[in-house]
Amino acid sequence: MSTTTSDTGPNAAAASERTLFGHPRGLATLFFTEMWERFTYYGIQSILILFMVAASGRGGLAFSDQNASAITGLYFGGTYLLSLLGGWIADRLIGGQRAVLAGGVLITAGNALLASGSRRAFFLGLIFNVLGVSLLKPNVSATVGELYPESEGGSRRDAGFSIFYMGINIGSLLGPMLVPIVARDYGWHAGFALPAVGMLFGVAQFLATRRYLGECGRPPAVRQRRSWLALWAFVAVIAVLVVLTVGGIVTFNPVTLSAGVSWVVAVLMAGYMLYMALLAGLSREERSRVFAMAVLFAASTVFWMGYMQMFASFNLFAQQYTDRYIFGWKMPAGLMQIIDPVFVIALAPLFAALWVSLGRRGRDLSYPAKFAWGLLLLGAGFWVMYAAALRVLHGQQVSPLWLTVTYFLDACGELCLSPVGLSSSTKLAPRRFAGQTMGLWFLTLALGSILAGLLSSEFSAAHLATLPALFLKLFWWGVIGGGVMLLFTPAVKRLMAGVH
Repeated sequence: MSTTTSDTGPNAAAASERTLFGHPRGLATLFFTEMWERFTYYGIQSILILFMVAASGRGGLAFSDQNASAITGLYFGGTYLLSLLGGWIADRLIGGQRAVLAGGVLITAGNALLASGSRRAFFLGLIFNVLGVSLLKPNVSATVGELYPESEGGSRRDAGFSIFYMGINIGSLLGPMLVPIVARDYGWHAGFALPAVGMLFGVAQFLATRRYLGECGRPPAVRQRRSWLALWAFVAVIAVLVVLTVGGIVTFNPVTLSAGVSWVVAVLMAGYMLYMALLAGLSREERSRVFAMAVLFAASTVFWMGYMQMFASFNLFAQQYTDRYIFGWKMPAGLMQIIDPVFVIALAPLFAALWVSLGRRGRDLSYPAKFAWGLLLLGAGFWVMYAAALRVLHGQQVSPLWLTVTYFLDACGELCLSPVGLSSSTKLAPRRFAGQTMGLWFLTLALGSILAGLLSSEFSAAHLATLPALFLKLFWWGVIGGGVMLLFTPAVKRLMAGVH
């Protein structure tokens, strides 16, 4: 360790903290906090739908496939949707550090409620988790950026975020690697308790080492009373809904609720982009780029609608129709979800090198073309699953290789679209709407997740014919979406007004 000092930039206090391998010591604090949060998030994803559809005699909730799929989509979509609120709370009211701490506590409590096994506690646990992730996830990343003084340039900050991203991937691998095994060997309660313990470790180390964050993520100097009133009004509404639902006074149909929420999110996205383009006083060039973003965001929504099947219909397929015996050992269905992050980690350097190589030759693909290939690769993955589902329809269990090939194609599609989408959003966004544009990008993940749950709800184990029909529908969404993007690529490039 060494000590460095800087007296420039708004983050001077953070820069003067002790460093670890040339980076602020606070980076380790945030690294492990995010690692444990991702451990809990992806660990829950690996067993959530399986727990809901499991028979009550086996400790599950005995939900129908349709309701379980819809709830899964709402849960994942809610974590992305409310991240906008989590960022607002930190910026306006409590600061990033307190938001991260509050989020970690809520996630720990939420997982403990899930571990209780009670149906009423289950829904309360999901709500706690959604609120916790929405507080922690956006603000832990923002606090990483604050660790580095603006005056020093971006190279050390970029390296810091690369290290931080390793924490995300470690948690994303360990969660679905360990939680399904614990759930199978010791029961669903233990499966949900493990993420609770993991997040508790994350909260404990954050409290023990948060002093290394200095003034980064501290509460804003001026906190508006109206903002607090708005927050408490939101909390009151949530509390009333929870009490009414847990008390059985109000019931809801998950599929109907998902459909309604998807329309609300879609209208919100479209309305806000129209506001930006037509009423925000943008220049002609900026307005053109907003329309280009709208096309890319539509393609992103379609992609995530298919990709998120990994945690819904694919998980059910692995559980019910995949031969998971490997040398006499039966692999838990949720464990197959480590395949995709392994492919992403392995392929990311290759795709980065591919884009650089194409750029040097003057043959780099434009943003809409890369989005198109992402959708086409997604469609190809669903064609593989359609063929696998036809075998199931004839009474056969299929090899895990079918899902493995699909996850490989999905990972390739993700690397064509997801990092490219983040990059394009920062370049195309009007300067005054940079942060809000990133919020809109995350709304595509929210809407895609909710639509994924809705589509997966069309599948019923009691009617096997619905399985190949679902995968064929998603194949056409991917192929047609990719084809349309290729067709519109020249027009979208013109709308991008010189952005490459």
